[in-house]
Amino acid sequence: MNFKEQLTPYPVLEKVAGAAKELGVEAYIIGGFVRDLILKRNSKDIDIVSIGSGIELAEMVANRLGPDVFVSVFKNFGTAQIRQGDLEIEFVGARKESYRSESRKPAVEDGTLADDQNRRDFTINAMGISLNAGTFGELVDPFEGMSDLRKKIIRTPLDPEITFSDDPLRMMRAIRFASQLNFDIEPDTFDAIVKMKDRINIVSMERISDELNKIILSKTPSYGFKLLYHAGLLAIIFPELVELQGVEHIEGKGHKDNFYHTLQVLDNVCQVSDDLWLRWAAILHDIAKPATKKFDKRHGWSFHNHEELGARMVPVIFRRMKLPLNEKMRFVKKLVRLHLRPIVLSKDEITDSAMRRLLVEAGEDIEALMNLCRADITSKNPEKVRRFISNFDLVEQKLKDLEERDKLRNFQPVITGEMIMEAFGLKPAKEVGVIKEAVREAILEGIVPNEYEPAFAFMIAEGEKMGLTRV
Repeated sequence: MNFKEQLTPYPVLEKVAGAAKELGVEAYIIGGFVRDLILKRNSKDIDIVSIGSGIELAEMVANRLGPDVFVSVFKNFGTAQIRQGDLEIEFVGARKESYRSESRKPAVEDGTLADDQNRRDFTINAMGISLNAGTFGELVDPFEGMSDLRKKIIRTPLDPEITFSDDPLRMMRAIRFASQLNFDIEPDTFDAIVKMKDRINIVSMERISDELNKIILSKTPSYGFKLLYHAGLLAIIFPELVELQGVEHIEGKGHKDNFYHTLQVLDNVCQVSDDLWLRWAAILHDIAKPATKKFDKRHGWSFHNHEELGARMVPVIFRRMKLPLNEKMRFVKKLVRLHLRPIVLSKDEITDSAMRRLLVEAGEDIEALMNLCRADITSKNPEKVRRFISNFDLVEQKLKDLEERDKLRNFQPVITGEMIMEAFGLKPAKEVGVIKEAVREAILEGIVPNEYEPAFAFMIAEGEKMGLTRV
């Protein structure tokens, strides 16, 4: 099978072929670019394997491309990289690898193309395309990767137990590719993941979380999470999520399975947003339900304050999983803490003050919060879903009307602590905080608008109630 025609949109590959011929070495495209070319998926990363020095080949290609092309050389890894437009091209010499049990970092030595393909993780990533004279564009597919692409199967080229023992991150990658491509994992390959799951403990959490985020960003991430769960990997890397699984019945009363509910919420969010951190909020919105679960004979099961405890768990989980502890984490924490608020508003009579408080607390993240809350409606009763959605429409319209009128996003009262101290001749003291809070509450309750003159008059009245005199 020849892919010469499919390579024509990438003229840089002709430069690689010419440079390889001049150096007297063989060169092949290998890995993910070949897979994505066949699947007609967009790919910007091209891996070139040289049967010789990858660095020398990269330098000659750069010379052929012109003086402005820079080569990044990584001598410790024997690799080099160049950028051409929006393409990133990496060059490496063909190699074979051997592993020690305590590390996923291999000992590397020069090898043949066959050696290089043998070390690849999956058959669909082990295919190569020749860039050599006489065979340019021809597919090199020793492990029937093309057949596995047609069958939509993830399979290792060699013994899967050895493959996953050598580099346990490949277990996460198998599930990531299955989730991204909507492929099945071949039974023997999946059985090997189950058997070798504990080897994941030698992999850094940064690498695990990187793969997990790619699963979360796939079109239907619940599929990847179910694979992680059934393989036993999820219990090792994310035990809090596994604790959500299961239904308990007492006196004929049960609660929903919060694990599968969470996965449904995640998939629902994915239909409206590709934001990674909103998806994380979906994953963590009910994370504290196991810790707050209680049974009452009259009312059944409850999870009181799970949103508050869940918000406190967010930074703990992010820290352990080496996720960012910046505004991304704070966004997730905020949404977990607030995720019940719009639902409560949709059930009760809607008051302006309650709406103002929600707008103030959510700030710029109000749309994300409402998307999460809509996704959280997973009832199997279509009438119940219809009623909730209808109530949510009312809440959202009320929020929009209030926002247009009161401009409450990033809310700050017009009266500051400095103004209070100046008005009453005070130094920093408890009375300043009390008056400031009273002004804030009056604005949120709609007693006074967030405008200087009425808010200032209210501040003076509050101070006089406390026995203070304006200076």
